[in-house]
Amino acid sequence: MPRVVRAALFQTAWTGKKETMIDAHERAARDAAAQGAQIIGFQEVFNAPYFCQVQEPEHYSWAEPVPDGPTVQRMRALARELGLVIVVPVYEIEQSGFYYNTAAVIDADGTYLGKYRKHHIPQVKGFWEKYYFKPGNVGWPVFDTAVGKVGVYICYDRHFPEGWRALGLAGAEIVYNPSATSRGLSAYLWQLEQPAAAVANEYYIAAINRVGVEEYGDNDFYGTSYFVDPRGQFVGEVASDKNEELVVRDLDLDVIEQVRQQWAFYRDRRPDAYGPLTGA
Repeated sequence: MPRVVRAALFQTAWTGKKETMIDAHERAARDAAAQGAQIIGFQEVFNAPYFCQVQEPEHYSWAEPVPDGPTVQRMRALARELGLVIVVPVYEIEQSGFYYNTAAVIDADGTYLGKYRKHHIPQVKGFWEKYYFKPGNVGWPVFDTAVGKVGVYICYDRHFPEGWRALGLAGAEIVYNPSATSRGLSAYLWQLEQPAAAVANEYYIAAINRVGVEEYGDNDFYGTSYFVDPRGQFVGEVASDKNEELVVRDLDLDVIEQVRQQWAFYRDRRPDAYGPLTGA
């Protein structure tokens, strides 16, 4: 039997309040489930504005424990109700002074499977993330979900090929990349890097971006979220660059094996020759 997964992602603008932002994503999850989706992923720090456009201590208040905070617990109940795998990116507080840019992965029965913490933390104008986040320290986990093996990479991570490869080596079939990225040079990279990573690692990628200009800065988040297959081809149309959109696509996981037999990149790797790449 073919292994086809109906997958969803949701891009939207900041609503102005945490509760209404969570409500909007819950509605999207319900809509996706009604369309037969089996998995959905949300955008980076989905229940908050992208506060990293400024450096102000008031924004530490957006952080919650993972998995015991209210947002992840609410998403666990929703996943259980809908029978839906959910990738939940939030601002995490582990303990006083320990904050991470995190995504929790919840299985279709509501089980919390674990978390990914963003490894690569930018510190440039409009993206002052080192002020808020410690670098991730839980590796590149791949979660065995009801729909298959799912990994997560977050926003700025996508510029670094090592994590993409680590997820592939760990067996990832679908990798969600929740993001907050704005117009300019990155718009070109947005439609270049992730298809290239999908080809290099021979799996599906769900690329999710915010839309709109938010209250804490002038970054214009351009959406254009999409799914891309192991051949680097978009699965259906790319989402709007201005408007909220729920994207639901069928992903044929059998294509992964077909591509890996055609292009045997994992067979032909030379880790014995890569030692200098890991040097300081």
